[in-house]
Amino acid sequence: MIDGRRIYMMARTLTVAGLLLAMACQKPAHTGEHPVRIGFSMDTLKEERWTRDKDLVEQRAREVGALLDIQVANGSDSVQTKQCENMLAKGVDVLIVAPHNGEVAASIVEAAHRKGVPVIAYDRMIRDCDVDLHVAHQQNKIGEMQAAYALKHVPKGNYVLIGGAPTDYNALILREGQMRILKPAIDRGDVRIISQQFAREWKPEEALRITEDALIRTGKRIDAIVASNDGTAGGAISALEAANLAGKVLVTGLDAQKDAVQRIVRGTQTMTIYTPIRPLAFGAVDAAMRLARKQHVDAPDRINNGKRDVPSILYEAIVVDRSNVDQTVIKDGYQRREEIYQ
Repeated sequence: MIDGRRIYMMARTLTVAGLLLAMACQKPAHTGEHPVRIGFSMDTLKEERWTRDKDLVEQRAREVGALLDIQVANGSDSVQTKQCENMLAKGVDVLIVAPHNGEVAASIVEAAHRKGVPVIAYDRMIRDCDVDLHVAHQQNKIGEMQAAYALKHVPKGNYVLIGGAPTDYNALILREGQMRILKPAIDRGDVRIISQQFAREWKPEEALRITEDALIRTGKRIDAIVASNDGTAGGAISALEAANLAGKVLVTGLDAQKDAVQRIVRGTQTMTIYTPIRPLAFGAVDAAMRLARKQHVDAPDRINNGKRDVPSILYEAIVVDRSNVDQTVIKDGYQRREEIYQ
């Protein structure tokens, strides 16, 4: 016969075991004994698109139960390196890095790996290192898309090419893609490259200066400007407006920023490339969670960074012009119709 004290002890043991099991089932996503801690190192928030990246990374981190530390370097290599060192010292499990300089950031990857922390190169490749994963849009195709659009609408004439920051590997990839498409037309003599420069830090004022110089040297005879993003497109268009040429010269762009889409519907900018940020940001956080847990990440693409073929997840981009603004950036909620059509 079981006495009352023994029944009490058995019931107490079962109750405690049940509570422990329930607590275990209610823990957030974690690695080891703590929630996954993600460090997100950003180059800048000066452009509209990067504030979108930040907001969407924050949203996805909340949804998956991760702890997120965001640091913004404001265009400084030394600041970005120091911020990443601080996040590593605080014990992040994984780093997502949008590098200011893809070559300098290799030291961040090396420092992280010494602590056993994986690194994701976000939007921009980190060069000459063993970075674990690259999450980006198809930069090699975007440059081709810009040049192909320009050639379709202006098959002959004087072209100006305005690249982004020479320290940004994406700027170089975009230029390579543009030249792959333009070279046959250049070789035939159909297209003449008047200027092909890079705008430091992707600054619109640099693009304005480049365009002003080209206008002076050609006597205002420019037919197309292949600007690598919407910021440089805006700078170029400012120069065209001062010369009474806005809307008369084809201008490309990238990022589908609000001011650029407004220019497109007004007719001063011809096109932009829409790179949906939600899948990029969500994909980076989801991949970070898996890397932190030492789980496999499905990365179907490979991009060589000078040292290795880096596993990559690449998202598609979409051409946007006046014919499809409503069906693309507005339909997706990326831009609001009432703000575009003012």
